[in-house]
Amino acid sequence: MVFGKQVRLSRITEKGKMLCIPMDHGVTIGPVKGLDKIFDIIEKISFGGATAVLTQKGILRMMPKPLNVGTIMHVSASTSLGPSPNFKVRVSSVEEALRLGADAVSVHVNIGCSDEPKMLRKLGMLADECDEWQVPFIAMMYPRGENIKNPNDPEIVAHVARIGAELGADIVKTPYTGTLETFRKVVDGCPVPIVIAGGPKAESDLEVLKMVREAMDAGAIGAAIGRNVFQHDNPFAITKALRAIIIEDYTLNEALEVLKDASTK
Repeated sequence: MVFGKQVRLSRITEKGKMLCIPMDHGVTIGPVKGLDKIFDIIEKISFGGATAVLTQKGILRMMPKPLNVGTIMHVSASTSLGPSPNFKVRVSSVEEALRLGADAVSVHVNIGCSDEPKMLRKLGMLADECDEWQVPFIAMMYPRGENIKNPNDPEIVAHVARIGAELGADIVKTPYTGTLETFRKVVDGCPVPIVIAGGPKAESDLEVLKMVREAMDAGAIGAAIGRNVFQHDNPFAITKALRAIIIEDYTLNEALEVLKDASTK
């Protein structure tokens, strides 16, 4: 028997793998490069082979046409201008995601800040609602706040990822720990699939592709990469190269060739 979550998960993944491009940053930091013309970027990454895009509800409402890529609606937010940037508050509902045609819901939780208890409650309650409506639930779990000295500490990342799984997420997004060996421990300690976060804008394409290749080798099912795609000089090409690694299991060198070839088109 096939249930709703399985049907919807198949729309945001391919071959059990995920290449998601988060573009919810407009709330946090504004219409930065790449997000100033968000519908153009969505079209480019769709053609590049992303399995899903992630946006806030207002962007979904304003889509000029239906998407031919999986859709994840983000239901939490904070701004860099406010008094508590690490406190992600709930801004929408599972029902609204369904009304807008989204295939899944995501929430951002920062572990280690003073507002952690409120975000944990939001995480747990949203997981229950997603189960009720049979909507896949992605938890973006970050070590971030006054109690976190090293956000890439493998033990801390493993703990943070486990919290997402323990409280009901179907997929956990969390930072890469820097090495294949340390990230494998994060994956091993999390009973639900993991995708890595893309992090800040990288200095080179090689750095991004190498990180993703290592994460896949450590057992991740994919990546959710925002700025290193939508702020790339060629979002189509870098999406195609990331897809080569995540979906087609290309080597790092093969993916670099895909990037080079796609950049000429």
